[in-house]
Amino acid sequence: MQEQRMQVLLGSVRKLLRRGATPNLRKALAKIHPADIAHLFLYLDLKDQTLLLSLISDKSRAADVLSELDWSEGAHLLEKIDRETIIAILQEMADDDIVELLRNMPDELAEEILSALQSEHSDDIEQLLGYDEDTAGGIMSTDVFSLDQNLSVSQAIDALQGAEEFEMVFYVYVTDEHNHLVGVLSLRQLLTVPPSTCLKDIMTTDVIRVRTDMDQEEVAGLVAKYNILGIPVVDEIGKLMGIVTVDDVIDVMREEANEDIFRMAGTSQEELMYGNKAFQVARLRLPWLLTTLCGGVLTGFLMWVFRATLEQAISLISFIPVITGMGGNVGGQTSTIVVRGFATGRIDFSMLRKIFFRELRVGLIMGSICGMTIAAVAYVWHHNLYLGLVVGVAMAVAISVAACMGVLAASFFKKVGIDPAIAASPFVQTVNDITGILIYFSTATFFLVHLT
Repeated sequence: MQEQRMQVLLGSVRKLLRRGATPNLRKALAKIHPADIAHLFLYLDLKDQTLLLSLISDKSRAADVLSELDWSEGAHLLEKIDRETIIAILQEMADDDIVELLRNMPDELAEEILSALQSEHSDDIEQLLGYDEDTAGGIMSTDVFSLDQNLSVSQAIDALQGAEEFEMVFYVYVTDEHNHLVGVLSLRQLLTVPPSTCLKDIMTTDVIRVRTDMDQEEVAGLVAKYNILGIPVVDEIGKLMGIVTVDDVIDVMREEANEDIFRMAGTSQEELMYGNKAFQVARLRLPWLLTTLCGGVLTGFLMWVFRATLEQAISLISFIPVITGMGGNVGGQTSTIVVRGFATGRIDFSMLRKIFFRELRVGLIMGSICGMTIAAVAYVWHHNLYLGLVVGVAMAVAISVAACMGVLAASFFKKVGIDPAIAASPFVQTVNDITGILIYFSTATFFLVHLT
């Protein structure tokens, strides 16, 4: 139903764009939810996106639309409009959203806009820009509501009633005179105790918090683990610096998931920004394809090394694709599970031994079943019992090794500080092609006397 509604809406907007019906478009945009407008942008070219954004007279709504877009797409869109409009829209956005857009703009434009925003946003934006973009400090909002621990409940409630300028007040964070985070209160607690009660007497001192330098993926994991709507961010000495809210966490999870999927495919999300620009898209895909090419050449070299075995038992060539293909598939499955386990916090290095032996057992079970199956096929096809034995054993060993390789590759990349998603494919595929060929032809060479 929602999809049909969006298709009708898209058709109407496109018709109005073709007719140049600017007044009608302006009225329509005023009635469409900002998230729906952002969704429409996915199907429109940059020229039409720019026109629609300029027709949104309410800059607050325009800011909401930009907040719903991917940050790189939003920044690219802003580059096409005049500077005054950019400033007017950004002034309606939260500081952390402004920072995300600035990071995706060309340096000269970002500096120009930052200078123009000096009067109202300079300190907070400069502070946020100082943090790495993939850390808690880089994604936090500085609009965090906090109260002194010596205030009474009635004073706290009065302060809450005047907190319209804060983005979201899920919890009341309590600080000391030096702005160190010392406790937290729920809104319910404030309403169920006597008004004269001091905050420090009822606050919870065990506060789930993160430091400004914590990786954003770990922050998202904590929010998901404890089912909280926001998590405070402190510096190295415990001063309250900001808050990461659940909407930021959702963005992080979506961003990390997309990044992992693209990297597993040997490309980048940046590719979506290039549209029909074939050379730029090819540039992103080529590095991993060249890696796969090198792996293929090495596989071919190994087959050349074992050419004597092939010449004496040409029937071996029938099962090369099966051995390499099955190993690659199993390795891809295992590495994907480990990569997602690291990403979601379900796997850490203390569990690797257990995970390794589990995957080894799984590999042995699958390898044995597949090995017996392909051995039977080889015997029926070529009427050679030893060929069936060679193919079956090689298949069982290759699948078992591939399962272990998936764990080892993902863990290695994680250990050395490289995103383990890149280990899933095509790296594991290439490595397992090589090991599969080695196992297959080594086994065949051992039984060569019975194959000729």
